[in-house]
Amino acid sequence: MNNLVEIGEAIKRSNRVLLCGHVMPDGDCLGSVLALGLTLERLGKKVIMGGPDPIPEIYHYLPGLDRFIVGKPPEYEYDTFIVLDCSIPERLGQGYQEFLNKDLVLINIDHHEGSQPFGDYQYTDPKAAAVGEIILDLLDVMKVQITIEAAVNLYTAIITDTGSFRYDNTTPGTHRRVALLLEMGIPATDINIHLYEEKPLAALKILGAALDTLTASPCGRVCWMTITREILHKAGALDEHTDGLINYARSIKGVEVGLLFREISNDLYKISFRSKNSVDVNKLAASFGGGGHTRAAGCVLQGDLKTIQEQIITAAILAAGGAGN
Repeated sequence: MNNLVEIGEAIKRSNRVLLCGHVMPDGDCLGSVLALGLTLERLGKKVIMGGPDPIPEIYHYLPGLDRFIVGKPPEYEYDTFIVLDCSIPERLGQGYQEFLNKDLVLINIDHHEGSQPFGDYQYTDPKAAAVGEIILDLLDVMKVQITIEAAVNLYTAIITDTGSFRYDNTTPGTHRRVALLLEMGIPATDINIHLYEEKPLAALKILGAALDTLTASPCGRVCWMTITREILHKAGALDEHTDGLINYARSIKGVEVGLLFREISNDLYKISFRSKNSVDVNKLAASFGGGGHTRAAGCVLQGDLKTIQEQIITAAILAAGGAGN
């Protein structure tokens, strides 16, 4: 693995950069891509920022988002491909994964435990609460001035991946980095309102529908909710409106593992895992072909919903030390 000095030198040598994150982008992915991309543009580099999937409405306040290309990136003679917050190549999605086979300098920066590093230059720090933390450190190593626009993006990256500093990935270093961003004058209150206090009505309707499916295991250690396409459409909601629902399952007293089963398409389900104290859901998700972090992870499975739920719930109960159901 390379260090940030080596990563910074490789970036300084670049001229025509393609910069992306992962499919179904979240705050850390978008904030990190935009912060680094806007900064590289200020250094005089040609930068294309993008990803295969649409941007959730909740992030439409992010500076530079109008420059973010959704879908396949334009044809161009790039010399460098920078991938952020992507633990495995498959999460690059259609249109971006093919760039792994092109004659480009590939730089991979991530923070997922158990990730599969790839690229000519690799930097993975599982102790970082967010890739936004790493980008902040990288820009410091590169001795590049951080603009208020980049700072807003980095703050968004960090606050969303720490659950507003509630998750145990939050460290003293996390708070020190955020303090630097606050000292730059970012509108933290406005950002928090955008993220947490301006939800569309559809988001509340899908919350109500999800709570109607709330089920706890007999031992009380595992709780889960289910969102099918039918439930989603009936609520008039989009996939992005399901973000954060799983926290309601985890928040119940006595529950160690919260699960959310969300139908992506016919017989294809995304399962989100969250834990409070003792269960490493990264390992739990990995046993089903997924991954993530110690307290937050996920996987995607094809098949019958009932069968999938039985398998995952049984494994979660076992991991949580509860009695069988």
